[in-house]
Amino acid sequence: MRYGGFLVSRIKQVSGRVMERILTQRDIDAFNGAQGRILFVLWQRDGVPISELSRETGLAMTSLTSMLDRMEASGLVLRQRTSKDRRKVLISLTDEARALERDYNEVSDEMNEIFYAGFSEAEAEQLDSYLRRVLENIEAHL
Repeated sequence: MRYGGFLVSRIKQVSGRVMERILTQRDIDAFNGAQGRILFVLWQRDGVPISELSRETGLAMTSLTSMLDRMEASGLVLRQRTSKDRRKVLISLTDEARALERDYNEVSDEMNEIFYAGFSEAEAEQLDSYLRRVLENIEAHL
């Protein structure tokens, strides 16, 4: 019997709680762990369509829409319609959100230290490779 799916689910659940604890310890309340995933994508490339943001964060459109509502109300993101296609909405960062990137990177570094504790560099690279393959396998069924 294999336990990969169960283990990945548990890792996601437990790491989310650890991330929230780190955010609390660092007195960071501008975003939570799930919102951090949205911000991370936008820090890489600003002005992303909602559908693409959903795909890249793994968040369902309904969850993402309500999260974006809260993030927009708190001044982290803006919704902008494109002039070419008024139905298409792009999500962009505010200056306030851009200023949070350093805090996010510090928390992310701490999470990586926890995640890869006891792993050699080669083992960490191998694990990342395996996880990418698992993700590709699962995404192929969407």
